[in-house]
Amino acid sequence: MTLHERIEAFRELLEKWLHGLYHGMIEHPSFEKIEKEAEDAADVFMFACFADAFGIPSPVSYYTAELLPYLTDEFVAWERRMWDRQSLIERKGQQYHF
Repeated sequence: MTLHERIEAFRELLEKWLHGLYHGMIEHPSFEKIEKEAEDAADVFMFACFADAFGIPSPVSYYTAELLPYLTDEFVAWERRMWDRQSLIERKGQQYHF
């Protein structure tokens, strides 16, 4: 192995290591926060559209029922998350405790 090849191998290893460090310290936590905020916004939208699923009468539900065929997969997951109260409380608590 020549000196040039060894330097290139070290450079690639260092570049890979630095990318992993940057991803672990900067990118990944940011992605998690953005995903949680987007999921919270989606939950609020789904709740505003389908509050009848939890026994809360809403005149909007009559008009948003047309969206249900397009949101079937999301609706099932959302309903499961909303009924699991412990995870919702834990999740909201995690936003304030780092």
